[in-house]
Amino acid sequence: MKKTYTLLIAILITARVFAQSPEKMSYQAVVRDASNALVTSQAVGIQLSLLQGSVSGSAVYVETQTPTSNTNGLISIEIGSGIAVNGNFSSIDWANGPYFIKTETDPDGGTNYTMTGTSQLLSVPYALHAKTAESLTGGFYLGQDTLGGIVYYIYKDSTGAQHGLIVNKTESEAVWQTIGTLTNADRTEDGAYNTLVMTSSAAATYVTGLGAGWYLPSIDELCLLYTNRFSANRALRAGGHTLLSKIAYYWSSTQHKTTNAFTFNFGSGSVAGYAKNNTRTVRAVRAF
Repeated sequence: MKKTYTLLIAILITARVFAQSPEKMSYQAVVRDASNALVTSQAVGIQLSLLQGSVSGSAVYVETQTPTSNTNGLISIEIGSGIAVNGNFSSIDWANGPYFIKTETDPDGGTNYTMTGTSQLLSVPYALHAKTAESLTGGFYLGQDTLGGIVYYIYKDSTGAQHGLIVNKTESEAVWQTIGTLTNADRTEDGAYNTLVMTSSAAATYVTGLGAGWYLPSIDELCLLYTNRFSANRALRAGGHTLLSKIAYYWSSTQHKTTNAFTFNFGSGSVAGYAKNNTRTVRAVRAF
């Protein structure tokens, strides 16, 4: 009997800009079967196409890869490092968008692509295009309104390249999980990973629905947001956007135990675990 699979299209798509071309985009997705069970420790064949203009636009770049899912059903690849079928990734003009990513998947690891999905790249082209802007303006700065949000944390890697975190301009309220179930969302520093493996989560659905690249921050990323609330709120107020709360309990994506996840209290600056089915404030972030 032919197996039916579903692919949860990448929640995390971020740009990596290297000192020399080509640039790459990090892409992660979780593969599940028709029963919502993870497809684990298995080679998965993927063809990725970057379409220009619309979901039916021409493909400016096509590549294939065969990653192996991990024990959590997660596949992680870098678009731009696969086997090129058409086009040159490093020559894409990201300013001439919009762009869409089309994924065709063979869960058996071959090229019999039976699953197809297309979604708009809402942030990645601009993150890659920001390399040019950065060379002109001197880089990112705290409180900068860019890539759909406000920069609230910046650091440099070993090459001197800037990286950091951006907070979304709005927020909502949601439960972490409808029924307490143990997941592998236990990283304190990696909210993007945590969000990928969250299940039955209205909070995760909200943040990923904001577009590619947005995720529920880990508890450490929330701590950084609280510490840099001055820069974030000043820019949010100037732009007429939703301020970070003075008193709200914000959900992190970091699980505490089966029934609980960590929250950060923006009134007291403290961390606490709360039942996942509680409704708390949800604010998305993204990395650059």
